[in-house]
Amino acid sequence: MHHWVEGGVRAGAMAAQFIFGFIAAVAILRLLPQKKPRWLHLTGIKWHSRKIPDNWLSKLRLSREQQCFVDREMLLAGCGVETDPGWYVAARKLLLIVLMIGISICVPVSAGQGQGSKMAYLSALLVFCWIMLVWDLPWLRMLRKLRSERMTKEIYVMSNQLLYLADSSLHIHTKLTRCIPYTSTLRGDLERLLAEWYHDAEQALRQFKLRMGTDDGMSFVETIDSLRIDDSEEYYMLLRDRIQEYKEKLELAKDSRKETASYLLFMLAGVPILYTFQVFIYPWVMEGQKLFASLG
Repeated sequence: MHHWVEGGVRAGAMAAQFIFGFIAAVAILRLLPQKKPRWLHLTGIKWHSRKIPDNWLSKLRLSREQQCFVDREMLLAGCGVETDPGWYVAARKLLLIVLMIGISICVPVSAGQGQGSKMAYLSALLVFCWIMLVWDLPWLRMLRKLRSERMTKEIYVMSNQLLYLADSSLHIHTKLTRCIPYTSTLRGDLERLLAEWYHDAEQALRQFKLRMGTDDGMSFVETIDSLRIDDSEEYYMLLRDRIQEYKEKLELAKDSRKETASYLLFMLAGVPILYTFQVFIYPWVMEGQKLFASLG
């Protein structure tokens, strides 16, 4: 029992260190300058726009028609990933194979060395990474949900800005340009929309809708298209109604996050209790069992 509790605490501590380290690395990367080098724009090395060869997928016993591939393709698109999802699916399959080989080697060695060895920590880390890759769909759904909430928030702000400029004689393209400072997640897609606007506005809006990939994004693009065709008061009334819908969705999402945070805090509150049991109560229980055994 003591070894089980100690192993659980150590595994939980390692998992927490890994998660917080990953969050810190992402936060640091987000602080770096967003300007890309010129050589990244060369068409010859735009690897993210290339599709993985189908024969590579077949060698890994993968296919684009498989349900697991289709599910991850939809989730990655909802996360804003424009790269071919085949790269992710193939990399995931390779990593699973490598992790299984590592686990099959490290676990027997760590069992011989006992708990507390470096090999035991390495085995726990490999198992944790393997579990994260096997059940990656819940994490992708969570990322898609977070992106969708951020997009809804920015669409809400942009809609209010457009409504503020309703009485202005500016073109809808200029009004959208003034919405750029209020965006973060949608900034790249919005700038691309405005750059493609005068080439073919209808096609640019269609591509913008596909890149957003959410119901709120589609309704927002439909409103922009209506204002492009006819900048009338009726469409601004429609925009006002949709602003109210966006506001209600944001409030529901905020309440949901509060409930999730309360549940996580409740779960974390049990960690000190387990630690207290391990440090203070468990030795007394063992001593009591020894005493009763001696009396018997």
